Amino acid sequence: MMANAVAEPIIAAQALVKRYGTVEAVRGIDLAVAPGEIFGFLGPNGAGKSTTISILCTLVRPTAGYASVAGIDVTKDPGGVRARIGLVFQDPSLDEQLTARENLEFHAFVYDVPRALRKQRIADALAMVELTDRAGSLVRSFSGGMKRRLEIARGMLHSPEILFLDEPTLGLDPQTRRRIWDYLRELRRSVGITIFMTTHYMDEAEFCDRIAIIDLGRIVALGTPDELKARVGGDVITVATPDHTLTAAEIPRLFGVPAIIDDGTVRVEVPDGAAFVPRLVRELSQPVTGVTLRRPSLDDVFLKLTGRAIREEQASSLDQLRMMGARWGGRSRRR
Repeated sequence: MMANAVAEPIIAAQALVKRYGTVEAVRGIDLAVAPGEIFGFLGPNGAGKSTTISILCTLVRPTAGYASVAGIDVTKDPGGVRARIGLVFQDPSLDEQLTARENLEFHAFVYDVPRALRKQRIADALAMVELTDRAGSLVRSFSGGMKRRLEIARGMLHSPEILFLDEPTLGLDPQTRRRIWDYLRELRRSVGITIFMTTHYMDEAEFCDRIAIIDLGRIVALGTPDELKARVGGDVITVATPDHTLTAAEIPRLFGVPAIIDDGTVRVEVPDGAAFVPRLVRELSQPVTGVTLRRPSLDDVFLKLTGRAIREEQASSLDQLRMMGARWGGRSRRR
């Protein structure tokens, strides 16, 4: 387990801010990531995850605050930062008219990988992601999972100290997502690389050593998955009744515990769920049409902290404005 205090961080940010006009996409973020750590940014679309990772990768300049990567100030020496990082974008960035090998050869040229090393590096990278037999195939013939694996291989080709992954398995099926994570964990084990990733998938966040939960541009919680889930406390019970509003008002009065309405059901947290459920069913004024009992999840942590669950389709209009600002801001600087 990684300690919350990082003595010599390989990634650091202090009071980091990014504004697009009057909209603050990032609102005073502080963080420190240890060498060799798998660090996750967990939050819904529009929370500020991609903007933060863009600042750390020198694609976007911060409005205020400080950030360093591999001990290098991201605003003073962006070239030095880029030489030490690999980056897998949220959106596909491969040239689909080239073969897998040609994509890697071009990347090796751009990153000035010594000519004598290129052939072996490319062979090793393709083998790492099990694409050796497709090296000569055009990328346009690849599945989504194969493209993502090739992008990870490309990001590792110049032997970076840190690999940044922006929603690395977005849109992939669960089996492919798990396979991608097998590659990433093996990478960390074999070469000790630091991995900084953003996600809104709960199961994916469980693979991280530590997680920062981000909402509306701010970090609202930071810790290991177990530490964060411990903040919920006890068991989580979800109950369905004909009138969930009435039930949510009745539970605190009858049992002295808070209740939250979540997606048409009522959610409560209690120390001993097995003992509480029979009382709940017996004493509510309405019939219980459904009840579940489980241990806390990271989604429960987010719901407790923000009052809503992490669901991709529920980005608010303000969140969507942040996303648009981040994307257009990045494009304007690349022109």
